[in-house]
Amino acid sequence: MSEQKESSVLFSLKELMNLEEDRINDEEKAKAAANAEAERQRAAADKAARDAEEARIRAEEERRRFEESRSREEAARLDAMRQAEIERARVDAEQQAKLAAMATQQQHERQLEAIKGDKSKKTLRNALIGGAVVVVLGGSVGGYFVYKNNEESKAKVEQANREKAEAEKQLKEAQEEAKRKAQAVADLEDQVKNEKDATKKAELQAKLAAAEKEKAEADKQVGKVGGHMPAGVGAAPAGGGPAAPCACDPKDPMCGC
Repeated sequence: MSEQKESSVLFSLKELMNLEEDRINDEEKAKAAANAEAERQRAAADKAARDAEEARIRAEEERRRFEESRSREEAARLDAMRQAEIERARVDAEQQAKLAAMATQQQHERQLEAIKGDKSKKTLRNALIGGAVVVVLGGSVGGYFVYKNNEESKAKVEQANREKAEAEKQLKEAQEEAKRKAQAVADLEDQVKNEKDATKKAELQAKLAAAEKEKAEADKQVGKVGGHMPAGVGAAPAGGGPAAPCACDPKDPMCGC
C-alpha cells in the first residue's frame, strides 16, 4: 500500500513538472512570437519612413526642375521681347528720318518750281538749295538721336528687369529656406511628441528650440528681402491696399505695371 502511494505521488510530481515545462515552453514561444512581431513592425515602420523620405526628395527634385525650366522659359521670353522692342525702335527711327527727308525734299522741290525761270532770284535759289541740304542732314541727325534715345530707354528697361529678376531670385531663396526651417521644426515637434525616453526627449526639445530660432531668423530674412523688393515685384500689399508705385512707363510693353 505504501509503495502504491509513493508511486502515485511520483507520478503526480512528474505530471506537474511536465505541465510546468509545457507552460514555460508556451511562454517562451509567445515571447519569441511577440519579439518577432515587434521587429517586423519596426522594420515596416523604418521602410515606410524611408519610402516617405525618398518620395519627398523626388517631389522636391521634380519641383526644382520645373522651376528651373520655367525660369529659363521666362528669361527667353523676356529676351525675345527686348530684342523685338529694340528692333522696332530702330525701324521707327529710320522711318521717321526717311519721312522727314522726304517732306523736306518735297518742300524744296515746290520752292524750286516757284522760282524756276526767274534768273534774278538765282542767289535765293542757291540759298534754298543749301538750306534744303542742311535740313535733310538735320532730319537724318534727328532720326539718329531718336534712335539713340530709344536705345538708352531699352537699356534702362533691361537694367530694371535684371534687378527685378535678382530680387525675385533672392526672395524665392529666402522663402524656400524659411520653408525648410518650418519643416524641420514640424519634424522635431513630431519626434518630441512621440519620444518616450526622457533623456532623448530633452535632447530633442533642445534641438527644437534651436530649430525654432533658426526658423524665426529665416522668416525675418524673408521679410527683410521682401521689404527691399523693387516696385512691382513680389506679392501685393496685405489687406487690398494700393500697389507699389510703378518705376517705368505703363505704356511701355516692357513695363510690368
